[in-house]
Amino acid sequence: MPSSSFASRAEVQSVYQAHHQWLRGVLQRKLGNASDAADLAHDTFERLIRANVREPLNEPRAYLRTIATRLLIGRARRAALEAAYAETLALQPVAVEPSVEARALILEALAEVCELLDALPMTSRRIFLMAQIDGLSYAEIGQQLGLTSNAVQKSLARALVHCYTAVYG
Repeated sequence: MPSSSFASRAEVQSVYQAHHQWLRGVLQRKLGNASDAADLAHDTFERLIRANVREPLNEPRAYLRTIATRLLIGRARRAALEAAYAETLALQPVAVEPSVEARALILEALAEVCELLDALPMTSRRIFLMAQIDGLSYAEIGQQLGLTSNAVQKSLARALVHCYTAVYG
């Protein structure tokens, strides 16, 4: 088990033994699939281990349900992203269609970018996308969002530092 800030290894084991079956049952009812439920339960406990929990959990089931819900939301976002990508591909001529391997790599990269951008505050994310995707100037972004050019520039700089740090450490 990787080192973590969790109160103790024994507590992780205790929470796992007491609540794993319950969590799998909840997830199986939501997903309708035992295999996916087992995977998501595993991912939930993995997140719990990596969390910065320093004291015993007062409500472990609520905490586990929150983690699992966030993972389900992430899964739904990824599925929507994959569907949008597949729809875009369907509109392209056959000669432009990438190989299965290239598609998998592209989807993985898109999911990582989405996760990276989701970690930004909403305003910073909008500024980043308006500058990088739409190609708008600081003044144009500021006008649309009701911010000064200086505020836009600072927010974009923080977003770029966040992205650089996430990618390159």
